[in-house]
Amino acid sequence: MYSPFQANQFTLKKQILALTGVFRLYDAREQVIAYSRQKMFKLREDIRVYSDESQAQELLVIQARQILDFSAAYDVYDAGEGRLVGTLRRRGFHSMVRDEWEVLGPGEYPIGQLLEDSIGYALLRRLLLGSLLPQNYDILAGEQKLMDLRQRFNPFRYELELDFFPDGVQIDHRLGIAAGILLAAIEGRQD
Repeated sequence: MYSPFQANQFTLKKQILALTGVFRLYDAREQVIAYSRQKMFKLREDIRVYSDESQAQELLVIQARQILDFSAAYDVYDAGEGRLVGTLRRRGFHSMVRDEWEVLGPGEYPIGQLLEDSIGYALLRRLLLGSLLPQNYDILAGEQKLMDLRQRFNPFRYELELDFFPDGVQIDHRLGIAAGILLAAIEGRQD
């Protein structure tokens, strides 16, 4: 079965001037391959990702487990199969200074961690420069880099480059893309 998430490079763009989060995922040819619009006034985060703006074909579902949780866990489901792909869990107190997430497989087994680039840059972003210093994240399994998520500086919209590393241990691309969407939706609110 064809999946739009088979490539190793994507660009995620978040529309800044919309009342709710509007996300478009582009492939390397700059074609929109996924679309999402956050719903307003949701107590529990429930992000739906569709194949296009018509929202006719649902691809992914990203759901928070609880309404308010300092160490929030977000389950990622393949909408077509209805099965859990994995979970992204924010590491509460650790994320106050530097964003840290646990990346878990479908059986809650650890795959790796999602980390902001460095404590120094994280503090500069939070205390002085804000969005003037773009964020950079890595998904790591031990010392091996599985994915790189780099924010591009753009004063008019949030842009995140998603690069999967095909050598060695790999992360399910659906889980990596969900991580990018969560970073744009949740961590982007820090600005």
